[in-house]
Amino acid sequence: MICDSHCHLKHGDAERTEYSPEAILEMMDAAGIDRAVVFAMSTTTKRSIEMAEDAVRRFPDRLIPYVYALPSYQRPVCDELEEAIGQRRFRGIKIHLGECTVADYVIDPVMELAGRHGVPCLVDFVGRYGAAESLATRFPQMKLIVCHLGQYLCTNAQLMDRFIGLAERCPNVYLDISGVVMLHKVQDAVQRVGSERVIWGTDGPHKTPDTTNFARLSLDSVRVLNLGKKAEADVLGGSIMKLIGS
Repeated sequence: MICDSHCHLKHGDAERTEYSPEAILEMMDAAGIDRAVVFAMSTTTKRSIEMAEDAVRRFPDRLIPYVYALPSYQRPVCDELEEAIGQRRFRGIKIHLGECTVADYVIDPVMELAGRHGVPCLVDFVGRYGAAESLATRFPQMKLIVCHLGQYLCTNAQLMDRFIGLAERCPNVYLDISGVVMLHKVQDAVQRVGSERVIWGTDGPHKTPDTTNFARLSLDSVRVLNLGKKAEADVLGGSIMKLIGS
């Protein structure tokens, strides 16, 4: 089972690029990906639910929905999250610090909700280690997936080591390796934390060089590491499927 744990129905790029469920399935089939976790960002929580729900309705055996949390002081969105997870069977929550604050009076209710339901939070910390450490230690029952080993396309080995070290200390922290260009840090993460808490994703689709080859290159970036049969199977799907209980 190969599962892309990080797939966008709507991206956070400057164009706010959207991909249809059909385009995502075409990419998956061509690249040999069995399942994918899908979500939309750069939109409202309500709209993210609608987009993911529509995608999963069309391809229920292939796509797994996450809800996008965009909380604010005026609008905590917990009712929408509660409905998506409790009634519509969404399997996780996506958060991006480029679009919301992690001030405790805003983010804490979301973390508490995730812990209560036992679903992971996939959080892009945009390199803010202190924010990750705070959430991981204050909410030990919440399953925290750190996007991109801490920062997208990061070339700061020391920063990535800090995020890996956080996962070493906190058993509730998992490491997403999408968008990682320093591949030896993926090896470090597997060796230090264990393959059961290292999770592959494409952060796709992307059109460079094309959606299929983007996904294939992402898969190959793990396969060339020679992690071993079990570790590779964990990273490429076993870890996330176990985490979300699918």
